[in-house]
Amino acid sequence: MTRAIAFVTVLLLTAAGAALLYQATARQRDYRAALTRGDNALRDDQSFAAIEAYSGAIELHPDSMLAYLRRGQTYRRRGDRGDLDAAARDFRKAAALDPAAIAPLEALGDVNYQLDRYGRAADAFERAIALDDRSARISHKLGLARYRDGDVDAALDAVSRTVRLDERQADAHYLLGMCLREKGRPTEAMRAFERALALAPGLVAARDELADLYGAHGRRTDQIEQLQVLAALDPARVERQVAVAMAHAQAGHWDLAVLTLGSALERHHNDPLIYRALGQIWLERPRDDAAFLSKAREALERAASSPAAPSDLLTLYARALLDEGAVADGERALEQAITRFPVEPSAFLLYAAVAEKQNHLTPARNALIAYGTLIRPDTNAVSRAVQIAALSLRLNDVPTAVEWLTQATAASPNDPLLLASLADAQFRNGDRTGAQATIARGLDRDPKNAQLAVLARRIR
Repeated sequence: MTRAIAFVTVLLLTAAGAALLYQATARQRDYRAALTRGDNALRDDQSFAAIEAYSGAIELHPDSMLAYLRRGQTYRRRGDRGDLDAAARDFRKAAALDPAAIAPLEALGDVNYQLDRYGRAADAFERAIALDDRSARISHKLGLARYRDGDVDAALDAVSRTVRLDERQADAHYLLGMCLREKGRPTEAMRAFERALALAPGLVAARDELADLYGAHGRRTDQIEQLQVLAALDPARVERQVAVAMAHAQAGHWDLAVLTLGSALERHHNDPLIYRALGQIWLERPRDDAAFLSKAREALERAASSPAAPSDLLTLYARALLDEGAVADGERALEQAITRFPVEPSAFLLYAAVAEKQNHLTPARNALIAYGTLIRPDTNAVSRAVQIAALSLRLNDVPTAVEWLTQATAASPNDPLLLASLADAQFRNGDRTGAQATIARGLDRDPKNAQLAVLARRIR
């Protein structure tokens, strides 16, 4: 009897084990079939079906790193903001399920970079590098993420490691150059950009940066050479030809600059950018011929005739008109320039000077005040405040003059001439006590100042 019971028990356990094994085998088969369906759907660009299939695989195998990774890759491929967030969640889950896997961490870094979450991207790439510190690819991604996150030092460390791991990666040399430039190491930055271009001559971004550095350091011939290559690589962009011409002008090659723009006009008829550059060159070149100024005005007039002409172009046009003696026309051009956004700040200063000469005192004062709101820091704040105060006195607006002279003396408290001007304005404004206090401050600093002494006697 006992042996019969034992035999039956063994049979039952064997059957249960077989059933469990069958179920596990069936579940594994269904899981692999779901993965295959997802892969096939993705290959056929059916992302919704792929996500359904991978989700089915996750239901069958909740601890599958691979299913989460592939579903995350599918979400990322769809590209919408919500899909990218879903991809990031799946990649985080995949990384948690298999902490030794690099692919989920790299993918998590990639999707966070796409979402402009550069700090999070860098953190994911650093975790991946901790698993494989020989990957130049991930090290470069870490450098990019740190650079975009504003941490130039960390970016420089990462990209320097990238270059050591793979010296022939042109993009890494370009990023290295960007970091070195921001760190104030231009000579090393130039070498990095030059190396990037030796590896990838068509890397336009590196050539742009190198041309800019050459120009900033007075290497005009080298700058022009780079700009000419850029123009050849991108012949459809008129801006490239204009850049070559302006570089020639900065080098003093005025005739070459004009010839370059003339050639550009043959291919891009009536382009306002070319006329603007021509006008600027004729305006700025040494005027050994009276016709130069006329040519500048004609070219800038053609460029500025568009209703969409920007503020800086209208300011250039106004300069040409004023230099020709057309003051009223120049003032009108400047009135337009200070109402086009974004406003060229120098337009306010030029307009203030012209308006004051025309005895348009209120617009002149308003322009000076507006200029101060645009420029930070304003290194000429004191002299501008004195100008505004002087215009206010001419307008018989004494309280405003006092206000601006008070600002000027606060910025320059040891200037006896400013203190004398403030005291005079305070007295004219009926503030005898304030004027006497200001005079006392001034005489403390300069006891022999004649202007302050005269003011003191007058007030007494």
